[in-house]
Amino acid sequence: MRRVLLTLGALGALAACSAPQQSAPASSSASAPPASAAVQVPPDPQPTADGPCPYLETSFIADANGQHVSKVRTSADQPHPACFFYALSGQLQLTVRVYVGDTAVAKALVDQSAPVNSSNPATDPAGWSGGYQPTGNGAVYAVSKAGTAVVVTTNQKQTVKARTVAKQTISALGL
Repeated sequence: MRRVLLTLGALGALAACSAPQQSAPASSSASAPPASAAVQVPPDPQPTADGPCPYLETSFIADANGQHVSKVRTSADQPHPACFFYALSGQLQLTVRVYVGDTAVAKALVDQSAPVNSSNPATDPAGWSGGYQPTGNGAVYAVSKAGTAVVVTTNQKQTVKARTVAKQTISALGL
């Protein structure tokens, strides 16, 4: 009887030791997505044409960002082009990017612009979420809702300026 118990005990110990080794690869491969499934964020928009911005008035941008606007350019992105607003110095002062499409891409775009781990949480307007933070060149306010993302970058350090423009963009486009 002792031999049977010892044998069963030894088999149980072997099974306990070998079970995690056998199941670990299966569980880790099932929970980790393949590298090819990573979300691909579209490249940054580039100005391709002279403005105006189809959803924001130049006077609104001048008031919101606190600088005169000398020139407006737009990207070729659809359905809503990115808008680039330039200061009197000729330097870019504010950019508005609107993405409409896949929810995972919208969230990844926001996280790329205002990383969740390092930015302040943004929840304005209601129902939208993302982040805001100062950057080396100014500030960014980025939010998403479902498959839509709005990212505003400004050469001003006050994130409230970028937030004001993001809220106006969302309102003007009925997003």
